[in-house]
Amino acid sequence: MNIAKVREKARGLGIKPYGMKKLDLIREIQKKEGNFPCFGTATDYCDQMGCCFREDCMGKNIKKD
Repeated sequence: MNIAKVREKARGLGIKPYGMKKLDLIREIQKKEGNFPCFGTATDYCDQMGCCFREDCMGKNIKKD
């Protein structure tokens, strides 16, 4: 998910996205949605089936900025 869509999702959840790195913002969204704030930390398995970032997290190398 690109940063614009991540920011839009954050705003929809009441999170102020500006000044936050993408990784930190995604983790805040995860917490707000009731998931573990673990984006980019899983290696082979993820049990957070309801996380909207699951496919991005498990399917790509994570850019840490």
